[in-house]
Parts: sequence; structure tokens; C-alpha cells
Amino acid sequence: MSKKNTKYIFVTGGVTSSLGKGIVSASLGLLLKSRGFNVTIQKLDPYINIDPGTLNPYEHGECYVTEDGAETDLDLGHYERYLDAPTSQNNNVTTGKIYQTVIDKERKGDFLGKTVQVIPHITNEIKRRIKILSKQNYDIIITEIGGTVGDIESLPYIETVRQLKWELGEKNSMVIHLTLLPYLASSGELKTKPSQHSVRQLMESGIMADVLVCRTEHNIPKDQRAKLAQFCNVSLDNVIECKDLETIYEVPMYLQKQNFDDVVLKELDLKNDKEADLKDWKTFLKKFKNPKKTIEIALVGKYISLQDSYISIAEAFKHAGASLETEVKVRWVYSGDITAENINETLQGVDGILVAPGFGDRGIEGKVLTAQYARENKVPMLGICLGMQIMTIEFARNVLGHSKANSMEFDTSTPDPVISIMEEQKNVVDKGGTMRLGAWKCSLKNASKLYEIYGAKNISERHRHRYEFNSDYLQEFEKNGFLATGTNPETGLVEALEMIDHPFYVGVQYHPEYKSTVATPHPLFKAFIKACSTK
Repeated sequence: MSKKNTKYIFVTGGVTSSLGKGIVSASLGLLLKSRGFNVTIQKLDPYINIDPGTLNPYEHGECYVTEDGAETDLDLGHYERYLDAPTSQNNNVTTGKIYQTVIDKERKGDFLGKTVQVIPHITNEIKRRIKILSKQNYDIIITEIGGTVGDIESLPYIETVRQLKWELGEKNSMVIHLTLLPYLASSGELKTKPSQHSVRQLMESGIMADVLVCRTEHNIPKDQRAKLAQFCNVSLDNVIECKDLETIYEVPMYLQKQNFDDVVLKELDLKNDKEADLKDWKTFLKKFKNPKKTIEIALVGKYISLQDSYISIAEAFKHAGASLETEVKVRWVYSGDITAENINETLQGVDGILVAPGFGDRGIEGKVLTAQYARENKVPMLGICLGMQIMTIEFARNVLGHSKANSMEFDTSTPDPVISIMEEQKNVVDKGGTMRLGAWKCSLKNASKLYEIYGAKNISERHRHRYEFNSDYLQEFEKNGFLATGTNPETGLVEALEMIDHPFYVGVQYHPEYKSTVATPHPLFKAFIKACSTK
């Protein structure tokens, strides 16, 4: 047991993947935090990639970046948005990281004379990673285990949970099993059998679920609930219904109504008389569900067919929109479909445009046309990361007359590399974890739009990129009204550009969406939505 007697909650999933373990974990974290506990959430991912940084967003959704520069699973974004607290590289562990560490130790001779095996070496490393967060004085650590019980790749994690439950002793850990109750329309009933099988599979691994959270489209009748309790070895109060809701932000209240937080505290033998204070959360939800006006923003990107690729941006719109009592409808536009002939029709009627981050040259020219459309038609536009670089390319081509201007990412032989590779990146061969990542400082110019938005001269924002604005062109840009209003104080690298003669034409090299939470909507998104509302 850890010295501070940290309590551990393990969240497993059964029947099918994508049931929403991340949202349930984040909702539980919020409920416990609002009762005064110091809580964090971590995700254990069973894939062999070291991190999702090299994964195609179609494969895994957005890659979320932490303050300390870790490329992580998108569930960490949910954790931060609900808990309003930053996570770190220790909050996301993959099988790749586990095996890499163990193999490195073996090569160094740490296990001399020993045969290195899944048990105990791999499970010990998983255990070490789970416990590492307890050094930060948390009362409760929620650990979400990716994948589904029964998957081959999840087995070492499940075995580690079994060992930990035994080692930590009674009332110091618990297991919440998230499962699916499918509804059969032909017979008009919910079926509990898949959940029973899933719990049985968990028991075969030596783990008894303490709480069952059932994902369902319909309310669970009392007799079905009793049946689940009986066959799954949990008490009736510990069978929690988690119905499909209008928005993920309703989940904490829905679980609270069933005393989910009380059930968990009882299992962990934690006494607490404080009621969960969700007043601010309820205010956000009320504003979110009862907007006074509606705007439409075109999100132009290349991974549009999987909207989870831009989940932090979509959620940042919700946070900022609710604070302004404005519904933000997103028009998802695939940049590869945009041509000079159809752009007017494609973007007709939108109140604002956001050009999204991304990598690679597919769909780039469509984004350049979008930036030109927004600039010439005075449509409010926000460019994030690659979006800012696109604004730079468009301005160089169509205003400064450098017709072949480009980024070195797309054309290494361009005569005008207005976006060039960072000096320290030139000799980088490995793709994973080698970009400019995590929180970096940015100094804002007085009297700029961004200074007004942030209300501060010095800010810090998270990055994820390899290419930068080429400062050789800075004078020419500024002379023609596209100003660098944010720069890194140490390196002088351009962090933000804004146009003088435009209602809102701002490009930022960083990712403001990563820092937007329900409790603290990001000021840049608020300013952008305001500009779109007054268009």
C-alpha cells in the first residue's frame, strides 16, 4: 500500500469497446472532486505503439497533448475537461511503453540470471506505472483500462489489477465494470446475458467486480437489475444505469442521482458528509441547453469523416459557446473537396471558419483557398497550428506575390519557404515524440487583439508541430498588415499572427483547444465566437 494510503479505482469494460469508460471515469472523478477529494485519472492502453503520436487520427481519434509534452489518448482530454486539472505523461501508459522499459532494463542487465516474463516483470512494471501517481498526494486514483475484458492484449493489465487488489488489502481498491445491455426490438426487452458472461470472464481472471455500470438505451426494469445483481455477485445498489443522454455533460448528474459517488466511497471505506457541489456544472449545462442565439462555424480539415479527430476543438466550442449563451453549430468540411469553383457554395452562410491542425499535404490547397475566402470576404477565421501556417502560405502567395510560396513540409524545393523546418528538427529521423511538444511560453504585443483577448502579456500554450514561420519573411508580412503579435520570448519564433484590416483573422501556432475546460472556457474560443456572432 502506498504511504499516503491512496485509494485505487479500476475501470474495466466488457461486451464491446467504445462504451464510454472515459466519460464514466471522468464523471466519477468530477463527483469525487466536488466532494473535496484530490483525484486524478489515468488510462492504460493495450496497444504496442509507444504513444498515439504516430497513429492516423482515423485509427484512434485525436492525439491529446499534455502540459509536459506527452502525446496521449483522447480520453485524457475528457479527464482534463471534467476535472479542470492538467494531466501528465504518467496519466497515459501503453503496452509499448511497458515493454520498452522492461526490454531496456533487460539490456542493461537489471535482470541478470533471470528469465524475463510477463509475470512478474511486465505486471510489476504496470504496477509501478499505476502507483507512480500516488507520490503526488492524490486521495483517489482512477485507472481506466482500455480495450475489452477477454482481449488477449488486455490480459497483463487484468492480471495486474488482480495482484494489486490483493496487495493493497481490503477497502483500498475496487473494480467498476462497464458493460452493455443490448435491447432486442423483436422481443422488446433488454438482455443481461452478455453482461453476465463478461463478469464471469472477469471472475475467471480472479477479479470480482464491485460495481456494475450498465450502458443502455432504455431504463433497466427492477427485475433485470435484481437479476444482474444476483448473477454478477454485486449488491443491488451497485448496479448503476448509464443511459444514452443528449450530451456527455449530463452523465455526472445522471450517475449522481443513483448515488454512484456514495456507492464508491462506501466500497473504499471513505467517510465524507460533503454533498457533491455541481452548481457551476449545472449552470454550464443550463446555458448549453438553452442558448439565446445560434451561429454556424465551418471546421475545415482533412480528417472530417471521424469527428473524434477534432474532439478538443468541438468541445472548446461547447464550453465557450455555453458561456456566451450561444449554440455553435459545426459545418464539417473536408478540405480535399474544396475547389475554386465550389468554395462559395461550400462556405456560403457560415458565420466563421476554423482551419484545423493536421499533417501531410492532402487537402492543403483546399485549406489555402479557404484562408483566401475568409480574408477577402472578411469572414472571422481562426487558424490553429497548420491552420496558421496555411494563412501564412495564402498571404505570401496572394498578397505578397510569392506565387510558389509553400511550407517545406509539402514542397522542399519551394523558392519561398515561408514555413520552414525548425533548426533542431533538421537531423531528426524518428517520427515519434520528436516534435515541439507541450507547454511553451508566448509573449503578446501590447495593443494587439490577442493581448486584449488574454488580458495578459505572457501566456503559456501547448504545441505539437515540427515546422515554424520563417522569420526571414517577417518584415514583409508586417509591412503588409499581417502582424506577428505573439512570439516565444526565448527563441523569437512566431507564435501568433493577426491581420489589422479584418474583423477577426487570427492564426496561432499552438493548440488553445487543449486547455479549454467546462469550468474555464478558453478566451481565444470565446473571442472567436463573439466575432462570429457580430459578423
